[in-house]
Amino acid sequence: MGPFGPQPSKRHMTARIDRPLSPHLQTYRWTLTMVLSIINRVTGVVLYFGTLLLAWWLIAASSGPGAYASVQAFTGSFIGRIIVFGYTWALLQHLLGGIRHFMWDLGYGFKPTEREALSWVALIGGISLTVLLWIAAYAIGGGR
Repeated sequence: MGPFGPQPSKRHMTARIDRPLSPHLQTYRWTLTMVLSIINRVTGVVLYFGTLLLAWWLIAASSGPGAYASVQAFTGSFIGRIIVFGYTWALLQHLLGGIRHFMWDLGYGFKPTEREALSWVALIGGISLTVLLWIAAYAIGGGR
């Protein structure tokens, strides 16, 4: 007997444990809610870098026509438009994910069917709102 009670036998000390010591992604079945939780974190990081682009645009706009023209040349390029489109999607997806979490904070949407529905609304809503916003921007801006 040890100072803290009975000691385990040698057989117990050498037994192999075949289960994970802590939960990890291999033990869980992937759900849409899990995926959107990860996407919400990723969009938060994307928003950080996209906000740097927004700050660059605002600083260039206040610095004069030459600086503004260089930012416009970048954002008007194919790569620039993809980046701005991605920033728009990240912003709207993160917004809808935040609303989904706010509903949970208020105590709504915890039933499995409600969680699934909120997840689908956030996913489809983020994509749809992004496309609709870009269509409206092209229609109003004349495709520039």
